[in-house]
Amino acid sequence: MAQTHASNQQSQTQLRNESEKHLVTQIDFARAGIVTEQMKHVAQHENLDPDVIRQGVATGQIAIPANIHHSSLVPVGVGDGLTTKVNVNLGISGDMADADVEWQKVEVALELGAHAIMDLSNSGKTQAFRRELIECSPAMIGTVPMYDAIGYLEKALIAITPEDYLEVVRTHAKDGVDFVTIHAGMNRRVLESFRETGRLTNIVSRGGSLIFAWMEATGRENPFYEFYDEILEILHEHDVTISLGDAMRPGSTYDASDASQIAELIEIGKLTKRAWDKGVQVMVEGPGHMALDEIEANMKMEKLLCHGAPFYVLGPLVADIAPGYDHITAAIGGALAASSGANFLCYVTPAEHLRLPDVNDVREGLVATLIAAHAADIARGLPGARERDNRMSDARRRVAWDEMFDLALDPVKARTYFDSAPPAHDGTCTMCGKMCAMRTVNTIMDGLAIDLDTQ
Repeated sequence: MAQTHASNQQSQTQLRNESEKHLVTQIDFARAGIVTEQMKHVAQHENLDPDVIRQGVATGQIAIPANIHHSSLVPVGVGDGLTTKVNVNLGISGDMADADVEWQKVEVALELGAHAIMDLSNSGKTQAFRRELIECSPAMIGTVPMYDAIGYLEKALIAITPEDYLEVVRTHAKDGVDFVTIHAGMNRRVLESFRETGRLTNIVSRGGSLIFAWMEATGRENPFYEFYDEILEILHEHDVTISLGDAMRPGSTYDASDASQIAELIEIGKLTKRAWDKGVQVMVEGPGHMALDEIEANMKMEKLLCHGAPFYVLGPLVADIAPGYDHITAAIGGALAASSGANFLCYVTPAEHLRLPDVNDVREGLVATLIAAHAADIARGLPGARERDNRMSDARRRVAWDEMFDLALDPVKARTYFDSAPPAHDGTCTMCGKMCAMRTVNTIMDGLAIDLDTQ
């Protein structure tokens, strides 16, 4: 009898192991009721029960971009109920092809705590940079295969075939990319709407513009839409999350919430379900430029049309007249977007619309976006969101400068500012000197006489 029981247990184990061979992606495991190590890590970071994360992944409301080949990854979750995540864009550009500078940007991004790095390299053979980035980065890595197609394939745009595009996607997946932006929603139906209604700034997505040019030159359907199922098969094999790019995102506040944007979002909602059906995790990309009063409605519309999929937004930039300060226009929009339902913010730097950002631009843009994300998490009342702020406030009360610097989002800048104008008296800064409110109240509450002699 004992032998029979042992034999049954062994058979059940073999069947379970056999069935699990077909489980590849986080969503596969989640639907099978299995909590992965990645889910456990996300749960610990978010102070949530691991099964809450599993359920969110199973329904698609949470994505954990984690390519099976990205061994250095520290997994994070993107989605409802989680802290807002932040992405940094960088990469080798044709006009400024300096890999050393891009590595400096990587160092800044990791130093300041970016959750993701998108390698948007578009010049020459980019695979070496991408592979090294994946090898060393604990942050999740995203790419836009369309950017890489011309350099990787060494073909003119019009000569590229749908099979070529699939090969580039496959290469990125094999290299270990955690999520790829695929502009599959801009099909011929969407372009009909675009032509009928018109726009002030037309198509501002780089990937979208290239696909549009290819479609116009060849007379064919968007290859990423036509061969979407084949792309999903590639992504499933390596557990690559698809980030459904918004080729028709508004490039001006004038174009926000227009027919082209909404028509594409409707198509993206359909593509979201198709990806989930194939066991592929999804994020949906969003605007863009948008007036402040439109943002909340757009966040709700995405969640409705795309079935609650995580929303990844660029900004939105709430004004069009601030070149050199667009990290501020984006942070304003990003804070409202994230407090209204967006889950993932792509940073914008002061160099937006003007040039390739340098290392300092990356720092300024990332910190501005981290502020926006954190402000939104506080507004959403997430458990623990205020903890660091409260510690900072306590350090300020005690005028504990070193603690303040350690708690700052950018400790380097905070300390540099303070050291650039040293105060004449301890326990103050040069803003108020001896009239520092903290110093005055602390002194009085310690039962001491206050000296306000400014001579």
